[in-house]
Amino acid sequence: MWTAAIILALTYIGVAFTRLPKVNIDRPSAAFTGAVLMILFGVLTFEEAIGGIDFNTLALLLGMMILVASIKVTGLLDLAAMKLLFVARSPRSLLIIVVIATAISSAFLVNDAIVLVFTPIIIAACRMRNTNPVPYLIAEAMASNIGSTATIIGNPQNMLIGITSGISFSRFFIYLFPVSLVSTSVLILVVYLCYRKIFKQDFSGTEVLPADERIYDRGAIKRLVPILVLVIITFFLSSHIKAGIPLIALSSAALVLVAGKSKPSAVIKEVDWVLLLFFAGLFVVIEGAYRAGVLDPLTARIVAQPSLWGIASISIVSTVVSQLVSNVPLTMIAIPVIKNVPGDTLWIALAAGSTLGGNLTIIGAIANIIVVEGADREGIRIGFFEFFRIGAIVTVLTVGLAISILAIEHWTGWLR
Repeated sequence: MWTAAIILALTYIGVAFTRLPKVNIDRPSAAFTGAVLMILFGVLTFEEAIGGIDFNTLALLLGMMILVASIKVTGLLDLAAMKLLFVARSPRSLLIIVVIATAISSAFLVNDAIVLVFTPIIIAACRMRNTNPVPYLIAEAMASNIGSTATIIGNPQNMLIGITSGISFSRFFIYLFPVSLVSTSVLILVVYLCYRKIFKQDFSGTEVLPADERIYDRGAIKRLVPILVLVIITFFLSSHIKAGIPLIALSSAALVLVAGKSKPSAVIKEVDWVLLLFFAGLFVVIEGAYRAGVLDPLTARIVAQPSLWGIASISIVSTVVSQLVSNVPLTMIAIPVIKNVPGDTLWIALAAGSTLGGNLTIIGAIANIIVVEGADREGIRIGFFEFFRIGAIVTVLTVGLAISILAIEHWTGWLR
């Protein structure tokens, strides 16, 4: 047990504090090394380690990565974002467009990919209007997390929860769409109030779309859009057609590669294979810790039955711990703890808390880091405390509202 506990602790230290002094390690390498150590020290056999990897989750993640990669390669997201952002006639309308477009896109495509594409376009739109891009970038990062809360495919931690819990795509959406909708409204209001001087200024400069420096493959886009619509519809119908969500994602990815006009090798190069390695490594580490009984003390303290206290405790703990190791590693270690609790309540509370809690600080979610680093490359600095000033208000309000909404759903029998 102690061997597994030490390996688990070292792995999560590596995940939490990437690039430790004089140690050449980052999140994927920490997870991979931890997995190897679990086998080398006899905590798991090689066969048990392979058995501990959730290939359903990896399949869903891979399928969604290929779909998103195909969208990036054709330029569909770039084109859509540019057309949306450059029609804004005032700072307030630009804020609303940024938040709503980011939230909706993040709900049905992996949120990290959305902010990767949207960030430079938001910066370009703000520079053309001679306005400070920081409020819009903070709003974008937080909207990506809030929007992704609504669906199983919105972010990696929801994928983990959705596959492990067996909650259907449509049921997951019904539970969390109200949370996402209310939280989106809260975000717009908070950002507006915190930067009201900026939003009261008039836009200056040209209102014309910037010169398009890239050639969009419009033929590929026309072929891709119907496939994406079909995929989303199929996700919602997955429980009725008896097709698993991972299989739908893989089938859709195969369809895009074969029927799409984009070069398959170009699409496959865009897949984040390192993230898949990170997931696989963490699966093995958590399996070793679980089999060795390291997680038993946590399991013994978990609320036995879903209740208001259970919803609140899961949500609050998820919010706090995600600041240390971010939401994906947090979710992986929480899953074995709650998997024997009956019903959907705690699963949905974990999804809401781990995702909405990511808005508290820059390091709370990968999407936040992508936005901040993308801004930094353009010479725009988003300070830790400036982000935290907005994030603290948004997180307290949205997590509090999520707890209330989920409690009402639970009491009325809507959340089973």
